[in-house]
Amino acid sequence: MSGDALDLRPGQSVELLKELHILTREGRINQDSRRKLKQVLHLYGFIEKLLKELPDSDAGPTLADHGAGKSYLGFILYDLYFKQLGKGTIYGVETRAELVDKSRALAARLGFDRMKFLNISAAAASQDVALPDHIDVVTALHACDTATDDAIDFGLRKHARHLVLVPCCQAELAASLRQNKALALSRTPLAELWRHPLHTREMGSQLTNVLRCLYLEACGYQVTVTELVGWEHSMKNELILARWTGQRKRAPADRMRALLGEFGLEALEAIRYPALKLGS
Repeated sequence: MSGDALDLRPGQSVELLKELHILTREGRINQDSRRKLKQVLHLYGFIEKLLKELPDSDAGPTLADHGAGKSYLGFILYDLYFKQLGKGTIYGVETRAELVDKSRALAARLGFDRMKFLNISAAAASQDVALPDHIDVVTALHACDTATDDAIDFGLRKHARHLVLVPCCQAELAASLRQNKALALSRTPLAELWRHPLHTREMGSQLTNVLRCLYLEACGYQVTVTELVGWEHSMKNELILARWTGQRKRAPADRMRALLGEFGLEALEAIRYPALKLGS
């Protein structure tokens, strides 16, 4: 099968896609792998533009990919951008040791020597000495539940210029909504929005991402929310792009606190949004 038939980018390595098991050894692809490749290439298109905006430096750009999994995104970024650039480093952060070992072995086999893999959580990564003090771009593709919040915290601590987030399985806030449901139903008709269990989950997911966007704006980022790919390819489809402006804003912080109060979630501020107090 040709690269054109696969909708590959110019210069993209078919051999890499075989190593990642996106393609079979014969160069064939099934529907599930095609969807996965479409998602990653579409996300690459967003990230490539951000990388090109970065100021030039001798060391090149740095990118940290949280919840890297099998590092599809990292390897494709390196293959299509970092390899040709000849500088810059990608850090893959992943808690599953066996996936980290496989990624390290694959990077060594391909000669991708500026790919580094850390067997740690997103929460621990900001304190790890193996990572530099500044990271240009932070990504988190389907980092589950609060791992996305940990990636945001990492980005704030590392003074990231850009964050690229595709949240997944936002369960923490939904659990808090369920816990406070009886009180909320007696207090406000808005609680009807999460009275039924399915609505609780959906409301928790929506509210989680709204709060994340406000938090990033309060901390000095311009935020854009869009679709990653069509809903027919993935239900986890919300893409949050944050660009550093350097201007912290009080209004988003105030709206965040109002939302937390409206939903009885004030206790989450200290846990998930610690940087808010810096701008109070």
